[in-house]
Amino acid sequence: MSYFSDHHHQEMQLFSHAPSSSSSQPPPWPPSDCPYDSSIDHLSLDLRLSISVTPIKPPSERSLLRKVRDRNTAEALKWEAAEQIRLAAIEKAYAERVMEMTRREMELAQSEFARARSLWERAREEVERAERVKERAIDTRDPTCVEITCLSCRQKFRP
Repeated sequence: MSYFSDHHHQEMQLFSHAPSSSSSQPPPWPPSDCPYDSSIDHLSLDLRLSISVTPIKPPSERSLLRKVRDRNTAEALKWEAAEQIRLAAIEKAYAERVMEMTRREMELAQSEFARARSLWERAREEVERAERVKERAIDTRDPTCVEITCLSCRQKFRP
């Protein structure tokens, strides 16, 4: 294991050396049978370092279930994302087909409109030609037609 993973399982404690009637107080340091410099007896504070290492516990069922649930959730999210991508691709293909069909229909409609306009122009020209022929027929009268008169009623014929 790495230093950092072990590090959070260790505790460091500092104890002050103060007289106490409590039996839970650790024994004095250095031990009384050990010789030490008596000049530092006047210090009322004795710092001791205590390191306790707690054993690494195996993961609990709750954390294992959470990992499985998280993995299942991640898999479900991946599946849902893949499904959404698949549906989006299908919708895109459908939209492209509809756009292509619409484009073809527009081209066909434009072609039919151009053909109808051409037919309309030809029909208009025919009508104009017929009107010109009619005007010419009215304007040019035969002088013999104007002179015809009925002998019995003396009425003149007009075209």
